[in-house]
Amino acid sequence: MANRIAELRETVRNYGSVLVCFSGGVDSALVLAVAVEQLGDRAAALTAVSPSLLDEERTLAESVARRLGARHFIEASAEVDDPRYAANSVNRCYFCKSELYAIASRVASAHHFATIANGTNQDDLGDHRPGLDAAREANVRSPMVDLAMSKQDVRDTAQAIGLEVWDKPASACLSSRIPYGTAVTRERLTKVGNAELALRRLGFRQLRVRFHDAVARIEVSEAELERAFAMRREVSAAVRDAGFQYVTLDLDGYRTGSHNEVVRLRVLQS
Repeated sequence: MANRIAELRETVRNYGSVLVCFSGGVDSALVLAVAVEQLGDRAAALTAVSPSLLDEERTLAESVARRLGARHFIEASAEVDDPRYAANSVNRCYFCKSELYAIASRVASAHHFATIANGTNQDDLGDHRPGLDAAREANVRSPMVDLAMSKQDVRDTAQAIGLEVWDKPASACLSSRIPYGTAVTRERLTKVGNAELALRRLGFRQLRVRFHDAVARIEVSEAELERAFAMRREVSAAVRDAGFQYVTLDLDGYRTGSHNEVVRLRVLQS
């Protein structure tokens, strides 16, 4: 652990100055915390805000950045207005991240940051993530990938340095709840976001509400499945109030990128 922390500190320190693409999650928070520690005011955070970002995630990002003492840029992102993004093909994330890194490049140039970094970790390389291509094209650095740090390594390191969000559940953008080929719209993002917020208010921690037109497919962690079924009436009412006609509970539970299962199946069948 001590060696890993030392290597991460050295890697980030060698950037000279850095703008961290910051969501408020544990991955980017770890990069930001080390950057502020090592580079002081030569490090800052950038959070891009759009309809695909939950309000509570923005609030958390602001809180974490403030507690770390980081300068924090909040910029509007217009990926939802890009027809290529809204069409929701399997490379949707490429257009989102391209927009993010274009914004980051402008902010970095205006404020003289030599490097742009993100919180991508080694485990992210094993899934369908077109946004990684956008990062490479924009010369964005991924210190955790450079150091071969897994998600568990990130959490362990974040806990070791006292980072408050070390055990925060993963949180992808709301567009990831909409199946490929189904258009991303502001109305659909709002419906999903309201449903997830309602479920969090019922006490569920690790969850996704997957959009299937009139049907909401709810994923919760395996540890919460029994409770979700026991509370099925409250769960159904909360999600219906968000605008869905039918509510289902996925018996396989929460897993990251479940819509990518369709992509992997197509690859196996081809």
